[in-house]
Amino acid sequence: MAMHAHAPITDAHLHCWDPSLLSYPWLDSVPTLRRPYFVSEHIAQTAARGVTRRVFVQADCAPLQALAETDWVSGQDAIDAIVAFAPVEDGAALETALRAFATRPKVRGVRRLLQGETAPDFCLSKEFVAGVRSLGRHGLTFDICIRADQLPSVTQLAGLCPEVVFVLDHLGKPPIRAGLLDPWRAHLAAIARLPNVVAKISGLTTEADHAGWTTAHLRPFVAHAVECFGWSRLLFGGDWPVVDLAGGMARWMDAIEELTADASEAEKRALFHENAGRVYRLG
Repeated sequence: MAMHAHAPITDAHLHCWDPSLLSYPWLDSVPTLRRPYFVSEHIAQTAARGVTRRVFVQADCAPLQALAETDWVSGQDAIDAIVAFAPVEDGAALETALRAFATRPKVRGVRRLLQGETAPDFCLSKEFVAGVRSLGRHGLTFDICIRADQLPSVTQLAGLCPEVVFVLDHLGKPPIRAGLLDPWRAHLAAIARLPNVVAKISGLTTEADHAGWTTAHLRPFVAHAVECFGWSRLLFGGDWPVVDLAGGMARWMDAIEELTADASEAEKRALFHENAGRVYRLG
């Protein structure tokens, strides 16, 4: 089934990697994904479904190779924007990274993963806050990839940096597998009250039961996100190829089509294309 065949789609969250080129230590724990994934494969899976623009998000290679990852991806034609890694809390190294990004026009944002941090207020250190603020001065967004229990601390962070656009990946990874809406529901509402935060409807199937999920499992989480953020502050993302762990890209696109079936054409256009264009300056 063609998805919104009449309207273009921007995939605001995809990865690609080549483990023979760069080191991705986390793939050791996900052996099924330890192979090259190139943009050409994403195109093959999504072009017929209307995906015309693609935003690459850093794929957590070894930190010292992050600029090499950015350059490798920059060379791939079908990538329209890059959310690159930068060591946000390390002032001198961050400045070096920001200088490098200034000569790489596809870089529109930064992601420094927080989901693996155990200290609850890691992102509230003065160094981290200062680093995020400097992203704003360079016109870069900050993608937040966290566990659901970290939502309160990143809400504080976003409140401290009103000049920075924050992009909450995967709706903050709600515990869909357990079917637990609370306390995620209140925490998502709190971060959505900040006007400088948008969120990606992405990565949800991997938070559900990988083999057993249905659209019904995702529906209350997506509905709450729409209630909190409205259609103008949500971005569609595929989270390819991680989505392959939970049924793949086609199945996720079928699900999100079903979940947005009652939305107006204008609302769908915002979610699937226009909001990503605005947030990542895709023109």
